[in-house]
Amino acid sequence: MKVEKLTEIIGSDFYTGVPDSQLKALCNYLMNTYGIDKAHHIIAANEGSCTALAAGYHLATGKLPVVYMQNSGEGNIINPAASLLSDKVYAIPMIFIIGWRGEPGVHDEPQHIYQGEVTVKLLDDMNIPSFIISKDTTDEEAAEAMSDFRKVLSEGRQAAFVIRKGALSYSEDVEYKNSNTMVREEIIRHIAAASGEAPVVSTTGKASRELFEIREANGQSHKYDFLTVGSMGHSSSIALGIALNKPDTKVWCIDGDGAVLMHMGAMAVLGANAPENLIHVVINNGAHETVGGMPTVAETIDIPAIAKACGYKYAVCADSFEVLDKELEAAKNRSGLSLIEVKCSIGARDNLGRPTTTALENKNNFMEYLSELK
Repeated sequence: MKVEKLTEIIGSDFYTGVPDSQLKALCNYLMNTYGIDKAHHIIAANEGSCTALAAGYHLATGKLPVVYMQNSGEGNIINPAASLLSDKVYAIPMIFIIGWRGEPGVHDEPQHIYQGEVTVKLLDDMNIPSFIISKDTTDEEAAEAMSDFRKVLSEGRQAAFVIRKGALSYSEDVEYKNSNTMVREEIIRHIAAASGEAPVVSTTGKASRELFEIREANGQSHKYDFLTVGSMGHSSSIALGIALNKPDTKVWCIDGDGAVLMHMGAMAVLGANAPENLIHVVINNGAHETVGGMPTVAETIDIPAIAKACGYKYAVCADSFEVLDKELEAAKNRSGLSLIEVKCSIGARDNLGRPTTTALENKNNFMEYLSELK
């Protein structure tokens, strides 16, 4: 169905969420209709924050908010849904729009498979009724579902539209770009060259896909890399766990701005523990580029200053390959928790592949390699 019709049926004028490729039609519609607008549309750092923000909107206006997300974000909403929104607590009505990655019977990447199996079950367990929208769902069926939801909403409960692949359509495109010149894949190529045979933890999305293909092109083993294909925002914590237990080994983390924002508290824990052997590289294109390019707030904040405030010993920003190479080499040859923010353009090559090894093979090879290190 057309996304314009779905939003008309829901009848809300406030949306907040975390972008999802399955919801590209909705995301593009919101950007074309509202852009980033405090009164109508805010992209938050994670799905739990979206839910709390939407609750605040309802408290201030008495109106119905909408929160959109990929189903991987359901875990982030469980706490606020159960302890804030619930009709047993504050009874705050809300509509969720959830992209259904890993739907049973539909081919998807391994990190989505189990999440896809439990997507509707998790909603049921939270007492959130849902309606699944498919390519053949009619406007009348969606309107009837919303009519049923209104009774639930009037009781201070929540409801969800679960969106199957390709179910929503929108005829207009949105171009996402910035003024940065460095391309992420080339940035990662420089990091891979600097890191040598040191272990690397890379974040979810295209960064890990690009790292995999760079190793392939170089004829290198993949044993050096842990590809965090899911679990967005947790790569730096994984790297911390490795660095603390391999203190004589330099550990690298390739992170993204959206991932850093999603669980920024990890930086405080990193700084407090201050492993001298960890290098945290944050590739910042100010966008959720892997799922379409919608903006993050990372272009408006000072990531190195945040890192220093959290206790990182060194924190710098690189906006050219000359500066990047200099800072990579400096971080490699010194002791002390280091952060390098790298300003990056938006975009990737169209023929970018995916890892050809399974997640389990990746883990086993990586662990075997770590076992050989001090």
